[in-house]
Amino acid sequence: MIDVKSISTHCTRTEFVGTTVLDTIGLVISGIDDTLLKKMNVGTRYHALGLFSSRTGAAGQITAIDDAVKATNTDVLSIEFPRDTKGWGGHGNYIVIGGNDVSDVRHAIELALELTKKNAGELYISESGHLEFTYSASAGAALQNAFHAVPGEAFGFMAGSPAAIGLVMADTAMKASAVNITCYMTPSIGTSHSNEVILGISGDASAVKAAVLEARQVGLELLIGMGSVSYTHLRAHETGRNLVCRLLLEKKK
Repeated sequence: MIDVKSISTHCTRTEFVGTTVLDTIGLVISGIDDTLLKKMNVGTRYHALGLFSSRTGAAGQITAIDDAVKATNTDVLSIEFPRDTKGWGGHGNYIVIGGNDVSDVRHAIELALELTKKNAGELYISESGHLEFTYSASAGAALQNAFHAVPGEAFGFMAGSPAAIGLVMADTAMKASAVNITCYMTPSIGTSHSNEVILGISGDASAVKAAVLEARQVGLELLIGMGSVSYTHLRAHETGRNLVCRLLLEKKK
């Protein structure tokens, strides 16, 4: 029998790249088994694979992968939304990228881990539900794959749980600015039966950003109005040395 207590928390396996906020892990497989690769439904072009997976959040990690892939010689192979959020109403994520050179793949995963600290900066989780927002000035392959974003255009994302809050947020966003819908997802459309309404939008950068900000304001008022005792806000902030994230537990007064 394996003595679990003897296994170090400092993983030294070659597959391990690192972890970051929201129970996110980054891994690399330098040469995936041929038989397994054929079953994965990601094509057989690449044998060096990068894996990016989390229990909580989706848009932040996908935006991070989007930027990481644009900066490296890698491609997005698949993006899935597992039903998760550690028992709450939303998703986690499972992302596979590939490249010809394992060093490129590892570098992309390293970048994505760092960028997730920044891009996961608008996630609110309470006892009653959650809200998630993200913005990209120039969408790439990952955001196109996941949310049908238009490559090169500004992209905004919003998700609200319970789903009714998400729909009001979506309506507010569409009325706030002249933007285009790239995706609309509900508990039975495009999600893993999560209790959310999700909207992706594209268009002029200022219009997209304004729409997301309006949706955020409405979403927070509705979620806090449900009477949650507290909520958790994951926020990126600058320190004297680097960009970090911390969990802030704020009591409703």
